[in-house]
Amino acid sequence: MRFISALAAFWLLASAAMAADGTLHVGSKRFTESYVLGELLTQSVAKVAPAEHRQGLGNTAIVLAALNAGSIDVYPEYLGTIDQEILKNTRPSTLADMRAQLAPLGLGVGIPLGFNNTYALAVRADQEDVSKLSDLKTHPELKLGLSHEFIGRADGWPGLKQRYQVAQAPRGLDHGIAYEALAARQVDVIDIYSTDAKIAQYKLRVLDDDLQYFPRYDAVLLYRLDLPQRLPAAWRALQALEGSITNADMIAMNAAVEIDGKSFAAVAQARLSPKAAPTTPRDGLRAKLFGPDLWQLTRQHLMLVALSLVLACLVGVPLGVVAAHAPRLRQPVLALVGVLQTVPSLALLAIMIPLLGMIGTVPALVALFVYALLPIVRNTCTGILQVPAGLRTAALALGLRRRVTLTHIELPLALPVILAGVKTAAVMCVGTATIAAFIGAGGYGERITIGLALNDNDMLLAGAIPAAVLALITQGVFELAEYWVARRRH
Repeated sequence: MRFISALAAFWLLASAAMAADGTLHVGSKRFTESYVLGELLTQSVAKVAPAEHRQGLGNTAIVLAALNAGSIDVYPEYLGTIDQEILKNTRPSTLADMRAQLAPLGLGVGIPLGFNNTYALAVRADQEDVSKLSDLKTHPELKLGLSHEFIGRADGWPGLKQRYQVAQAPRGLDHGIAYEALAARQVDVIDIYSTDAKIAQYKLRVLDDDLQYFPRYDAVLLYRLDLPQRLPAAWRALQALEGSITNADMIAMNAAVEIDGKSFAAVAQARLSPKAAPTTPRDGLRAKLFGPDLWQLTRQHLMLVALSLVLACLVGVPLGVVAAHAPRLRQPVLALVGVLQTVPSLALLAIMIPLLGMIGTVPALVALFVYALLPIVRNTCTGILQVPAGLRTAALALGLRRRVTLTHIELPLALPVILAGVKTAAVMCVGTATIAAFIGAGGYGERITIGLALNDNDMLLAGAIPAAVLALITQGVFELAEYWVARRRH
Protein backbone atom coordinates (compact mmCIF):
# COMPACT_ATOMS: atom_id res chain seq x y z
CA MET A 1 0.00 0.00 0.00
CA ARG A 2 2.87 2.37 0.77
CA PHE A 3 4.31 1.71 -2.69
CA ILE A 4 0.97 2.44 -4.36
CA SER A 5 0.47 5.61 -2.30
CA ALA A 6 3.98 6.83 -3.12
CA LEU A 7 3.45 6.09 -6.81
CA ALA A 8 0.13 7.97 -6.82
CA ALA A 9 1.73 10.95 -5.08
CA PHE A 10 4.59 10.97 -7.56
CA TRP A 11 2.11 10.81 -10.43
CA LEU A 12 0.10 13.77 -9.11
CA LEU A 13 3.22 15.85 -8.58
CA ALA A 14 4.59 14.96 -12.02
CA SER A 15 1.27 15.76 -13.72
CA ALA A 16 0.96 19.08 -11.91
CA ALA A 17 4.56 20.00 -12.74
CA MET A 18 4.08 19.19 -16.42
CA ALA A 19 0.86 21.18 -16.61
CA ALA A 20 2.49 24.22 -15.02
CA ASP A 21 5.90 24.23 -16.72
CA GLY A 22 4.73 26.26 -19.71
CA THR A 23 6.22 23.75 -22.18
CA LEU A 24 4.33 22.52 -25.22
CA HIS A 25 4.52 18.71 -25.32
CA VAL A 26 4.23 17.42 -28.89
CA GLY A 27 3.55 13.74 -29.59
CA SER A 28 4.04 11.63 -32.68
CA LYS A 29 3.30 8.11 -33.86
CA ARG A 30 5.85 5.50 -34.90
CA PHE A 31 6.20 6.13 -38.63
CA THR A 32 8.39 8.49 -40.63
CA GLU A 33 5.84 11.15 -41.51
CA SER A 34 4.59 11.50 -37.94
CA TYR A 35 8.16 11.84 -36.64
CA VAL A 36 8.87 14.60 -39.21
CA LEU A 37 5.63 16.47 -38.50
CA GLY A 38 6.28 16.22 -34.77
CA GLU A 39 9.68 17.83 -35.27
CA LEU A 40 8.12 20.55 -37.47
CA LEU A 41 5.62 21.42 -34.75
CA THR A 42 8.26 21.37 -32.03
CA GLN A 43 10.83 23.47 -33.87
CA SER A 44 8.20 25.99 -35.01
CA VAL A 45 7.08 26.57 -31.43
CA ALA A 46 10.62 26.46 -29.99
CA LYS A 47 11.36 29.79 -31.71
CA VAL A 48 8.89 31.55 -29.41
CA ALA A 49 8.25 29.24 -26.44
CA PRO A 50 9.57 26.04 -24.79
CA ALA A 51 8.61 22.88 -26.66
CA GLU A 52 9.38 19.18 -26.31
CA HIS A 53 8.84 16.31 -28.78
CA ARG A 54 7.72 12.98 -27.26
CA GLN A 55 8.45 11.00 -30.38
CA GLY A 56 7.40 7.57 -31.59
CA LEU A 57 4.76 6.86 -28.95
CA GLY A 58 3.24 3.98 -30.89
CA ASN A 59 -0.08 3.59 -32.67
CA THR A 60 -3.21 5.75 -32.51
CA ALA A 61 -4.49 4.18 -29.29
CA ILE A 62 -1.31 4.92 -27.34
CA VAL A 63 -0.76 8.47 -28.55
CA LEU A 64 -4.47 9.28 -28.03
CA ALA A 65 -4.28 7.92 -24.49
CA ALA A 66 -1.28 10.17 -23.89
CA LEU A 67 -3.26 13.16 -25.19
CA ASN A 68 -6.28 12.35 -23.04
CA ALA A 69 -4.04 11.94 -19.99
CA GLY A 70 -2.42 15.34 -20.55
CA SER A 71 1.03 13.84 -21.10
CA ILE A 72 1.12 15.58 -24.48
CA ASP A 73 -0.73 18.68 -25.70
CA VAL A 74 -0.93 18.11 -29.44
CA TYR A 75 0.02 15.67 -32.18
CA PRO A 76 -0.42 15.44 -35.98
CA GLU A 77 -3.41 13.34 -37.00
CA TYR A 78 -5.60 12.73 -40.05
CA LEU A 79 -9.30 13.50 -40.48
CA GLY A 80 -10.18 9.99 -41.65
CA THR A 81 -8.49 8.51 -38.59
CA ILE A 82 -10.28 10.90 -36.23
CA ASP A 83 -13.63 10.28 -37.88
CA GLN A 84 -13.61 6.48 -38.11
CA GLU A 85 -10.92 5.22 -35.75
CA ILE A 86 -11.23 7.65 -32.81
CA LEU A 87 -14.88 8.74 -32.99
CA LYS A 88 -16.04 5.43 -34.49
CA ASN A 89 -18.35 7.12 -37.01
CA THR A 90 -19.63 4.78 -39.69
CA ARG A 91 -20.27 7.59 -42.17
CA PRO A 92 -18.03 10.54 -43.15
CA SER A 93 -18.47 13.54 -40.84
CA THR A 94 -17.80 17.21 -41.39
CA LEU A 95 -15.06 19.03 -39.50
CA ALA A 96 -17.74 20.84 -37.48
CA ASP A 97 -19.31 17.52 -36.47
CA MET A 98 -15.94 16.15 -35.37
CA ARG A 99 -15.28 19.24 -33.25
CA ALA A 100 -18.66 18.87 -31.57
CA GLN A 101 -17.97 15.21 -30.76
CA LEU A 102 -14.43 15.87 -29.51
CA ALA A 103 -15.30 18.84 -27.29
CA PRO A 104 -16.87 16.74 -24.46
CA LEU A 105 -13.62 14.76 -24.40
CA GLY A 106 -11.63 17.94 -23.85
CA LEU A 107 -10.09 17.72 -27.34
CA GLY A 108 -10.10 19.91 -30.42
CA VAL A 109 -9.14 19.49 -34.07
CA GLY A 110 -7.92 22.15 -36.45
CA ILE A 111 -5.02 23.79 -38.33
CA PRO A 112 -5.12 21.73 -41.54
CA LEU A 113 -1.53 21.41 -42.73
CA GLY A 114 -2.41 21.31 -46.42
CA PHE A 115 -1.95 17.73 -47.64
CA ASN A 116 -3.99 14.54 -47.85
CA ASN A 117 -2.20 11.34 -46.88
CA THR A 118 -4.75 8.66 -47.64
CA TYR A 119 -4.43 4.94 -47.13
CA ALA A 120 -3.97 2.76 -50.19
CA LEU A 121 -2.81 -0.72 -51.18
CA ALA A 122 0.09 -1.27 -53.55
CA VAL A 123 1.65 -4.11 -55.54
CA ARG A 124 4.86 -4.59 -57.53
CA ALA A 125 4.90 -3.09 -61.02
CA ASP A 126 5.28 -6.52 -62.61
CA GLN A 127 1.86 -7.62 -61.30
CA GLU A 128 0.15 -6.27 -64.39
CA ASP A 129 -3.14 -8.11 -63.88
CA VAL A 130 -3.87 -6.25 -60.63
CA SER A 131 -4.72 -2.56 -60.98
CA LYS A 132 -7.66 -1.92 -58.63
CA LEU A 133 -8.79 -3.10 -55.23
CA SER A 134 -11.68 -5.13 -56.64
CA ASP A 135 -9.07 -7.30 -58.43
CA LEU A 136 -8.07 -8.76 -55.07
CA LYS A 137 -11.28 -10.78 -55.03
CA THR A 138 -10.41 -12.51 -58.30
CA HIS A 139 -6.81 -13.22 -57.26
CA PRO A 140 -7.03 -15.23 -54.02
CA GLU A 141 -3.43 -16.41 -54.47
CA LEU A 142 -2.08 -12.96 -53.60
CA LYS A 143 -0.37 -12.76 -50.19
CA LEU A 144 -1.30 -9.66 -48.20
CA GLY A 145 1.20 -8.10 -45.78
CA LEU A 146 -0.54 -5.33 -43.84
CA SER A 147 0.55 -3.19 -40.89
CA HIS A 148 -0.80 -4.30 -37.54
CA GLU A 149 -2.63 -1.02 -37.01
CA PHE A 150 -4.28 -1.19 -40.45
CA ILE A 151 -5.47 -4.73 -39.71
CA GLY A 152 -7.20 -3.59 -36.53
CA ARG A 153 -8.50 -0.16 -37.58
CA ALA A 154 -12.18 0.41 -38.19
CA ASP A 155 -11.28 2.32 -41.36
CA GLY A 156 -8.69 -0.28 -42.38
CA TRP A 157 -8.80 -3.98 -43.15
CA PRO A 158 -12.18 -4.97 -41.57
CA GLY A 159 -14.16 -2.49 -43.63
CA LEU A 160 -12.10 -2.97 -46.78
CA LYS A 161 -12.52 -6.75 -46.57
CA GLN A 162 -16.28 -6.34 -46.33
CA ARG A 163 -16.56 -3.70 -49.06
CA TYR A 164 -14.47 -5.61 -51.60
CA GLN A 165 -15.35 -9.16 -50.44
CA VAL A 166 -11.69 -10.12 -50.09
CA ALA A 167 -11.10 -13.70 -48.91
CA GLN A 168 -7.35 -13.60 -48.14
CA ALA A 169 -6.11 -13.56 -44.54
CA PRO A 170 -3.46 -10.82 -44.16
CA ARG A 171 -0.07 -11.26 -42.53
CA GLY A 172 0.88 -8.61 -39.96
CA LEU A 173 3.99 -6.60 -40.87
CA ASP A 174 5.60 -3.50 -39.41
CA HIS A 175 5.14 -0.60 -41.85
CA GLY A 176 8.88 0.05 -41.88
CA ILE A 177 9.76 -3.36 -43.39
CA ALA A 178 6.72 -3.86 -45.62
CA TYR A 179 8.35 -2.40 -48.75
CA GLU A 180 11.36 -4.68 -48.46
CA ALA A 181 9.08 -7.69 -47.88
CA LEU A 182 7.16 -6.79 -51.04
CA ALA A 183 10.34 -6.36 -53.08
CA ALA A 184 11.61 -9.72 -51.80
CA ARG A 185 8.31 -11.32 -52.93
CA GLN A 186 7.51 -12.49 -49.43
CA VAL A 187 4.16 -10.72 -49.83
CA ASP A 188 2.29 -9.43 -52.88
CA VAL A 189 0.17 -6.58 -51.49
CA ILE A 190 0.94 -4.04 -48.75
CA ASP A 191 -0.84 -1.04 -47.27
CA ILE A 192 0.83 2.32 -47.84
CA TYR A 193 0.38 6.00 -47.17
CA SER A 194 -0.02 8.03 -50.33
CA THR A 195 2.85 10.36 -49.30
CA ASP A 196 5.34 7.52 -48.77
CA ALA A 197 8.63 8.27 -50.53
CA LYS A 198 9.29 4.58 -51.17
CA ILE A 199 6.35 4.25 -53.60
CA ALA A 200 8.47 5.75 -56.39
CA GLN A 201 11.72 4.24 -55.11
CA TYR A 202 10.34 0.71 -55.37
CA LYS A 203 8.30 1.50 -58.52
CA LEU A 204 5.04 0.26 -57.02
CA ARG A 205 1.59 0.34 -58.53
CA VAL A 206 -1.00 1.92 -56.23
CA LEU A 207 -4.31 0.07 -56.58
CA ASP A 208 -7.29 2.18 -57.59
CA ASP A 209 -9.95 2.45 -54.88
CA ASP A 210 -12.69 1.76 -57.44
CA LEU A 211 -15.47 1.42 -54.83
CA GLN A 212 -14.27 4.57 -53.02
CA TYR A 213 -13.76 2.95 -49.64
CA PHE A 214 -11.05 5.18 -48.16
CA PRO A 215 -12.07 8.66 -46.95
CA ARG A 216 -9.82 11.72 -47.16
CA TYR A 217 -7.00 11.79 -44.64
CA ASP A 218 -6.21 15.50 -44.52
CA ALA A 219 -3.43 16.18 -42.03
CA VAL A 220 -4.58 18.28 -39.06
CA LEU A 221 -3.63 18.83 -35.43
CA LEU A 222 -5.46 17.02 -32.64
CA TYR A 223 -4.97 18.97 -29.41
CA ARG A 224 -6.17 19.49 -25.87
CA LEU A 225 -8.96 22.04 -25.89
CA ASP A 226 -7.30 24.30 -23.33
CA LEU A 227 -4.08 24.62 -25.36
CA PRO A 228 -4.87 27.97 -27.10
CA GLN A 229 -5.62 29.66 -23.76
CA ARG A 230 -2.89 27.94 -21.74
CA LEU A 231 -0.04 28.43 -24.22
CA PRO A 232 -1.09 31.30 -26.56
CA ALA A 233 2.38 31.94 -28.01
CA ALA A 234 2.82 28.27 -28.88
CA TRP A 235 -0.65 28.17 -30.40
CA ARG A 236 0.08 31.15 -32.66
CA ALA A 237 3.25 29.43 -33.87
CA LEU A 238 1.25 26.31 -34.70
CA GLN A 239 -1.37 28.34 -36.56
CA ALA A 240 1.35 29.72 -38.82
CA LEU A 241 1.79 26.19 -40.26
CA GLU A 242 -1.78 26.07 -41.60
CA GLY A 243 -1.86 25.10 -45.29
CA SER A 244 1.93 25.29 -45.59
CA ILE A 245 2.66 21.69 -46.67
CA THR A 246 1.64 20.21 -50.02
CA ASN A 247 1.60 16.52 -50.89
CA ALA A 248 4.83 17.01 -52.88
CA ASP A 249 6.44 18.75 -49.90
CA MET A 250 5.56 15.87 -47.58
CA ILE A 251 6.81 13.24 -50.03
CA ALA A 252 10.11 15.15 -50.34
CA MET A 253 10.54 15.36 -46.56
CA ASN A 254 9.79 11.64 -46.16
CA ALA A 255 12.31 10.89 -48.92
CA ALA A 256 14.98 13.00 -47.21
CA VAL A 257 14.67 10.75 -44.15
CA GLU A 258 14.05 7.32 -45.68
CA ILE A 259 16.21 7.56 -48.79
CA ASP A 260 18.83 10.25 -48.05
CA GLY A 261 19.29 9.15 -44.44
CA LYS A 262 18.80 12.55 -42.82
CA SER A 263 17.50 12.87 -39.28
CA PHE A 264 13.94 13.95 -38.52
CA ALA A 265 15.22 17.10 -36.82
CA ALA A 266 17.47 18.02 -39.76
CA VAL A 267 14.63 17.61 -42.26
CA ALA A 268 12.31 19.78 -40.17
CA GLN A 269 15.03 22.41 -39.79
CA ALA A 270 15.64 22.43 -43.53
CA ARG A 271 11.90 22.97 -44.10
CA LEU A 272 11.65 25.85 -41.64
CA SER A 273 15.03 27.47 -42.41
CA PRO A 274 16.22 26.29 -45.84
CA LYS A 275 19.25 28.60 -45.99
CA ALA A 276 20.48 27.80 -42.50
CA ALA A 277 20.14 24.01 -42.68
CA PRO A 278 23.41 22.30 -43.71
CA THR A 279 23.43 19.10 -45.69
CA THR A 280 24.70 16.14 -43.70
CA PRO A 281 25.92 12.81 -45.08
CA ARG A 282 24.25 9.56 -44.07
CA ASP A 283 25.73 8.30 -40.79
CA GLY A 284 27.13 4.79 -40.57
CA LEU A 285 26.85 2.30 -37.72
CA ARG A 286 29.82 3.68 -35.79
CA ALA A 287 28.48 7.26 -35.88
CA LYS A 288 25.02 6.14 -34.80
CA LEU A 289 26.34 3.81 -32.10
CA PHE A 290 28.52 6.49 -30.47
CA GLY A 291 26.18 9.38 -31.24
CA PRO A 292 25.76 12.35 -28.90
CA ASP A 293 22.65 10.78 -27.37
CA LEU A 294 24.47 7.64 -26.15
CA TRP A 295 25.08 8.81 -22.58
CA GLN A 296 21.56 10.24 -22.21
CA LEU A 297 19.97 6.99 -23.44
CA THR A 298 22.30 4.94 -21.22
CA ARG A 299 21.35 7.01 -18.18
CA GLN A 300 17.65 6.62 -18.94
CA HIS A 301 17.98 2.87 -19.49
CA LEU A 302 19.98 2.35 -16.29
CA MET A 303 17.48 4.38 -14.28
CA LEU A 304 14.55 2.31 -15.57
CA VAL A 305 16.30 -0.97 -14.80
CA ALA A 306 17.70 0.04 -11.40
CA LEU A 307 14.52 1.60 -9.99
CA SER A 308 12.24 -1.19 -11.21
CA LEU A 309 14.62 -3.81 -9.81
CA VAL A 310 14.81 -2.11 -6.39
CA LEU A 311 11.01 -1.88 -6.24
CA ALA A 312 10.68 -5.53 -7.29
CA CYS A 313 13.11 -6.61 -4.54
CA LEU A 314 11.29 -4.55 -1.90
CA VAL A 315 8.01 -6.23 -2.80
CA GLY A 316 9.15 -9.59 -4.19
CA VAL A 317 11.36 -10.78 -1.33
CA PRO A 318 8.64 -10.28 1.34
CA LEU A 319 6.12 -11.98 -0.97
CA GLY A 320 8.50 -14.90 -1.39
CA VAL A 321 8.90 -15.16 2.37
CA VAL A 322 5.12 -15.18 2.82
CA ALA A 323 4.78 -17.86 0.13
CA ALA A 324 7.41 -20.01 1.84
CA HIS A 325 5.95 -19.74 5.35
CA ALA A 326 2.24 -19.88 4.44
CA PRO A 327 1.53 -23.02 2.38
CA ARG A 328 -2.07 -21.95 1.74
CA LEU A 329 -0.90 -18.71 0.14
CA ARG A 330 2.01 -20.23 -1.79
CA GLN A 331 0.20 -21.23 -4.95
CA PRO A 332 -2.02 -18.10 -5.15
CA VAL A 333 1.03 -15.81 -4.77
CA LEU A 334 3.13 -17.68 -7.33
CA ALA A 335 0.16 -17.95 -9.70
CA LEU A 336 -0.52 -14.20 -9.44
CA VAL A 337 3.03 -13.10 -10.26
CA GLY A 338 3.17 -15.77 -12.97
CA VAL A 339 0.01 -14.48 -14.64
CA LEU A 340 1.26 -10.89 -14.48
CA GLN A 341 4.36 -11.88 -16.43
CA THR A 342 2.30 -13.49 -19.21
CA VAL A 343 0.77 -10.13 -20.20
CA PRO A 344 2.53 -8.94 -23.41
CA SER A 345 4.94 -6.13 -22.56
CA LEU A 346 3.64 -3.60 -25.10
CA ALA A 347 0.04 -4.31 -24.08
CA LEU A 348 0.94 -3.79 -20.42
CA LEU A 349 2.63 -0.49 -21.21
CA ALA A 350 -0.44 0.65 -23.17
CA ILE A 351 -2.74 -0.34 -20.29
CA MET A 352 -0.66 1.68 -17.83
CA ILE A 353 -1.24 4.96 -19.68
CA PRO A 354 -4.99 5.32 -18.90
CA LEU A 355 -4.54 3.70 -15.46
CA LEU A 356 -1.82 6.14 -14.34
CA GLY A 357 -2.92 9.05 -16.51
CA MET A 358 0.51 9.67 -18.00
CA ILE A 359 3.23 8.37 -20.31
CA GLY A 360 6.95 8.10 -19.79
CA THR A 361 8.97 6.87 -16.83
CA VAL A 362 6.27 6.03 -14.27
CA PRO A 363 4.17 3.58 -16.36
CA ALA A 364 7.39 2.04 -17.70
CA LEU A 365 8.66 1.52 -14.14
CA VAL A 366 5.40 -0.12 -13.10
CA ALA A 367 5.48 -2.47 -16.09
CA LEU A 368 9.13 -3.44 -15.51
CA PHE A 369 8.42 -3.90 -11.80
CA VAL A 370 5.62 -6.34 -12.66
CA TYR A 371 7.89 -8.36 -14.98
CA ALA A 372 10.69 -8.54 -12.41
CA LEU A 373 8.49 -9.95 -9.65
CA LEU A 374 8.21 -13.59 -10.73
CA PRO A 375 11.88 -14.69 -10.59
CA ILE A 376 12.45 -12.80 -7.32
CA VAL A 377 9.34 -14.18 -5.59
CA ARG A 378 9.88 -17.71 -6.88
CA ASN A 379 13.59 -17.87 -5.98
CA THR A 380 13.02 -16.34 -2.53
CA CYS A 381 10.35 -18.95 -1.80
CA THR A 382 12.51 -21.78 -3.18
CA GLY A 383 15.61 -20.63 -1.29
CA ILE A 384 13.84 -20.50 2.06
CA LEU A 385 12.16 -23.87 1.52
CA GLN A 386 15.60 -25.39 0.88
CA VAL A 387 16.87 -24.40 4.33
CA PRO A 388 17.26 -27.68 6.30
CA ALA A 389 14.41 -28.27 8.73
CA GLY A 390 16.96 -29.22 11.40
CA LEU A 391 18.29 -25.68 11.51
CA ARG A 392 14.81 -24.29 12.11
CA THR A 393 14.28 -26.86 14.88
CA ALA A 394 17.61 -25.88 16.47
CA ALA A 395 16.67 -22.20 16.34
CA LEU A 396 13.35 -22.99 17.98
CA ALA A 397 15.11 -24.99 20.68
CA LEU A 398 17.40 -22.04 21.37
CA GLY A 399 14.34 -19.84 21.85
CA LEU A 400 14.94 -17.64 18.80
CA ARG A 401 11.98 -15.66 17.57
CA ARG A 402 10.63 -16.25 14.06
CA ARG A 403 11.90 -12.86 12.86
CA VAL A 404 15.42 -13.59 14.18
CA THR A 405 15.36 -17.04 12.59
CA LEU A 406 14.33 -15.49 9.27
CA THR A 407 16.91 -12.68 9.23
CA HIS A 408 19.86 -14.57 10.73
CA ILE A 409 19.41 -18.12 9.42
CA GLU A 410 16.90 -18.51 6.58
CA LEU A 411 17.62 -15.43 4.46
CA PRO A 412 21.43 -15.73 4.70
CA LEU A 413 21.28 -19.39 3.68
CA ALA A 414 18.79 -18.62 0.87
CA LEU A 415 20.80 -15.61 -0.37
CA PRO A 416 22.55 -17.39 -3.29
CA VAL A 417 19.21 -18.61 -4.66
CA ILE A 418 17.63 -15.17 -4.13
CA LEU A 419 20.55 -13.48 -5.91
CA ALA A 420 20.08 -15.83 -8.87
CA GLY A 421 16.45 -14.70 -9.10
CA VAL A 422 17.42 -11.02 -8.88
CA LYS A 423 20.03 -11.59 -11.61
CA THR A 424 17.40 -13.14 -13.88
CA ALA A 425 15.04 -10.24 -13.19
CA ALA A 426 17.76 -7.67 -13.88
CA VAL A 427 18.72 -9.17 -17.24
CA MET A 428 15.04 -9.41 -18.20
CA CYS A 429 14.54 -5.75 -17.26
CA VAL A 430 17.45 -4.65 -19.44
CA GLY A 431 15.82 -6.29 -22.47
CA THR A 432 12.23 -5.33 -21.69
CA ALA A 433 13.20 -1.70 -20.98
CA THR A 434 13.80 -1.21 -24.72
CA ILE A 435 10.03 -1.47 -25.23
CA ALA A 436 9.51 1.47 -22.85
CA ALA A 437 10.52 3.87 -25.65
CA PHE A 438 7.11 3.20 -27.22
CA ILE A 439 5.54 5.33 -24.45
CA GLY A 440 8.21 8.01 -24.28
CA ALA A 441 10.31 6.59 -21.43
CA GLY A 442 13.59 6.86 -23.37
CA GLY A 443 16.45 4.38 -23.21
CA TYR A 444 18.07 2.41 -26.01
CA GLY A 445 14.61 1.56 -27.32
CA GLU A 446 14.40 5.03 -28.90
CA ARG A 447 17.01 4.00 -31.45
CA ILE A 448 15.27 0.68 -32.02
CA THR A 449 11.87 2.30 -32.65
CA ILE A 450 13.41 4.76 -35.11
CA GLY A 451 15.25 1.93 -36.83
CA LEU A 452 12.02 -0.03 -37.17
CA ALA A 453 10.16 2.99 -38.56
CA LEU A 454 12.86 3.59 -41.18
CA ASN A 455 13.94 -0.04 -41.69
CA ASP A 456 17.42 1.27 -40.82
CA ASN A 457 19.53 -1.71 -39.74
CA ASP A 458 22.36 0.51 -38.50
CA MET A 459 20.01 2.39 -36.21
CA LEU A 460 18.51 -0.89 -34.98
CA LEU A 461 21.98 -2.18 -34.14
CA ALA A 462 22.91 1.13 -32.51
CA GLY A 463 20.11 0.45 -30.02
CA ALA A 464 20.41 -3.32 -29.76
CA ILE A 465 24.19 -3.51 -29.22
CA PRO A 466 24.32 -1.23 -26.14
CA ALA A 467 21.32 -3.08 -24.67
CA ALA A 468 23.07 -6.43 -25.20
CA VAL A 469 26.31 -5.10 -23.69
CA LEU A 470 24.42 -3.74 -20.68
CA ALA A 471 22.72 -7.12 -20.21
CA LEU A 472 26.10 -8.89 -20.24
CA ILE A 473 27.57 -6.39 -17.78
CA THR A 474 24.55 -6.80 -15.51
CA GLN A 475 24.87 -10.57 -15.57
CA GLY A 476 28.59 -10.30 -14.86
CA VAL A 477 28.04 -8.00 -11.87
CA PHE A 478 25.54 -10.39 -10.31
CA GLU A 479 27.75 -13.40 -10.95
CA LEU A 480 30.56 -11.60 -9.10
CA ALA A 481 28.14 -10.92 -6.26
CA GLU A 482 27.17 -14.61 -6.17
CA TYR A 483 30.85 -15.61 -6.14
CA TRP A 484 31.54 -13.20 -3.26
CA VAL A 485 28.58 -14.58 -1.25
CA ALA A 486 29.74 -18.15 -1.89
CA ARG A 487 33.30 -17.35 -0.68
CA ARG A 488 31.99 -15.72 2.50
CA ARG A 489 29.90 -18.79 3.27
CA HIS A 490 33.01 -20.95 3.11
